Amino acid sequence: MEATLTFTVTNEDTAVALGSGSLPVLGTPRLLAWCEAATCAAIDPTLAAGSTSVGTRVELAHQAPSVVGQQVEVSVSSTYVDGRLHRFTVGARNVGGKVIATGEVTRVVVDAERFLSRL
Repeated sequence: MEATLTFTVTNEDTAVALGSGSLPVLGTPRLLAWCEAATCAAIDPTLAAGSTSVGTRVELAHQAPSVVGQQVEVSVSSTYVDGRLHRFTVGARNVGGKVIATGEVTRVVVDAERFLSRL
């Protein structure tokens, strides 16, 4: 399972807008959300009707800044599957090549209705 998504950094994606810092550069919370979106794009086509996946663990190293207007490409690939558990390697780079983040996201496949009934 693999997926690549491309995003453009907006003012709403910055650390200052998200409350995770004081600079007008891509905020780590938004980058993390983009990484999770890419894992969903990779796993969703494989899910049975009524199933979804939930994020359970994240390890992310945000290594370089991205400015407003810059495009960011997030790529993920499945590295481990054990039943319902799926682990993905994630990488993000500014379009043009500079790596800005690396990490791993773990998702677990659940029955959506059963999951929500427990809340």
